[in-house]
Amino acid sequence: MMADENTQTDAPVVDGGAPVDAAGEGQRRGRGGRGGGEGRGRGGRRDERRPAQEEDDGTIEKLVHINRVSKTVKGGKRFGFAALVVVGDGQGRVGFGHGKAREVPEAINKATAAAKKAMIRVPLKDGRTLHHDGRGHFGAGNVTVRSAPAGTGIIAGGPMRAVFESLGVADVVTKSVGTSNPYNMIRATFAALADQTSPKSVAQRRGKKIADLLGRGGSKSAEADAEAIAE
Repeated sequence: MMADENTQTDAPVVDGGAPVDAAGEGQRRGRGGRGGGEGRGRGGRRDERRPAQEEDDGTIEKLVHINRVSKTVKGGKRFGFAALVVVGDGQGRVGFGHGKAREVPEAINKATAAAKKAMIRVPLKDGRTLHHDGRGHFGAGNVTVRSAPAGTGIIAGGPMRAVFESLGVADVVTKSVGTSNPYNMIRATFAALADQTSPKSVAQRRGKKIADLLGRGGSKSAEADAEAIAE
């Protein structure tokens, strides 16, 4: 009888009163540990999906860069995060903004709000490429953008690709020289896009017809092209 009592007291007992061996307890803890790890992994993947997404209002948001920053205050340093975001509607409007906060989501929200307030309109040719070549400069960054025929795609890397994808450009060739700083590259790209003009705006400014600017006189093809550009 004494042996039976010792056997029952040595085995661990769960809430229901049934004995569980040490191996089972270890497996149960292992499953709990793996479950916690998987939960953290899923959270990390959600953060990775956050950089490029489309909102309900049709705007495209792309997270270009996140940097950890610090501010020296009395008693030490205060750490935070700086986010650079590009926002566009995919139909010729694009903007960029940056924001700082103690947490990453708040910094992204600030940058997104700033980008939506600073959106500019860029005229597009046939809704897919630029009307003409251009150059932009900011700080040590120099970028060159060129119009391209259909099927070329977006030949751009890093921050510049995010700008053209948000803008709605499908065919463009770009080159960046001088810096890899995403802030300078974005500002130089916007400087190049700000100089873009369309035949319609030039014709209105000079008081001429679009067909005259195309250099084809009054031919039917020139008139058809002019109507397409005007639309």
